Amino acid sequence: MNAKHLFSLLFIAGFALVITTAFESRSNANDPWVVPSKYQNMKNPVTADKESLSIGKSLYTKHCKSCHGTKGLGDGTKAAQLKTKCGDFSSADFQGQTDGSLFYKTSEGRDDMPSFKKKIPVKEDIWHVVNYMRTFAK
Repeated sequence: MNAKHLFSLLFIAGFALVITTAFESRSNANDPWVVPSKYQNMKNPVTADKESLSIGKSLYTKHCKSCHGTKGLGDGTKAAQLKTKCGDFSSADFQGQTDGSLFYKTSEGRDDMPSFKKKIPVKEDIWHVVNYMRTFAK
């Protein structure tokens, strides 16, 4: 084997390794969404009063409704276009999560779920959205 063929073979093998590693490191929508303990134990500093729910509803309508739907069932107008299923905010599994976990997931995002740190930069506003998501409980 000459040097040119050896170089080509090594290049292809290296490229395949890089691609394989990149796909293995991506999260799978079926994998549990691991929330750091710092957030799991974080308490919501915003009282779920009428004002908070109003702010949360407004932000939810602007940023979340298109995927998660009017009633949080995961049936918004964009939901069918996504690779992953939107969460059902009325489910016991969803409602059983801590406020801190919901804050983390909303802030950070994963896969089709975007990060909202830049779109909703005021942390208190994300807490308002968490309070509003609680209204979807069955």
